[in-house]
Amino acid sequence: MSDTPGDRTRPHASPPCFMHELDGRAGISSAEVWPEVRRWRKATRDRLIAERLAVPAAERTHLAGIIAQKLDALIGDPSGRVIGLYWPFRGEPDLRPWLATLHDRGAMTALPVVIQKAAPLVFRPYRPGDTLERGVWNIPVPATDKEIVPDIVVSPLVGFDKGNYRLGYGGGFYDRTIAALPRKPLLVGIGYAFSQLPTIYPQPHDIPMDRIVTAG
Repeated sequence: MSDTPGDRTRPHASPPCFMHELDGRAGISSAEVWPEVRRWRKATRDRLIAERLAVPAAERTHLAGIIAQKLDALIGDPSGRVIGLYWPFRGEPDLRPWLATLHDRGAMTALPVVIQKAAPLVFRPYRPGDTLERGVWNIPVPATDKEIVPDIVVSPLVGFDKGNYRLGYGGGFYDRTIAALPRKPLLVGIGYAFSQLPTIYPQPHDIPMDRIVTAG
């Protein structure tokens, strides 16, 4: 179930005729349609990232605080649970202050790490003050080889649709990760309300979020 998005109307990433053509192509194999979907996703991804980077830093901080409050209401008592979060990148909501409160309330927190291209992520334990090193795209990751399995995965998203499908950066890391975990965690997508789309044209391998939490 998604939060109600804002009332702002956003243009499509490509001309409306493209969307109409894609919607009307019933009976055409996914192999034929996928190149068009991929081009549309890239254009939409670029637009949404530019929009969130244009949000003033103070406003992003405010919105992250609202998201943190909603996460507390959703998750409840975090004590004894393993919660996978993320290090903010390219205008994503910064939940690091919330991460610190989770640790103080008895949760174990973890960050995702890219091990190699086209492979699942791993989650490594992290608490504020732990040593970090530079990972892929220079995103800080825990400087440890220890891995843990999260009970809850709080995943950033670029866009999302009414089916709770997530538009990410295009690498497929989160879908591979969820499919490879020994047990399915609660999946919570995090983003801005203006990032909701009519559809992301999900593919068979795409895994929807259980919840979407937004602000803005």
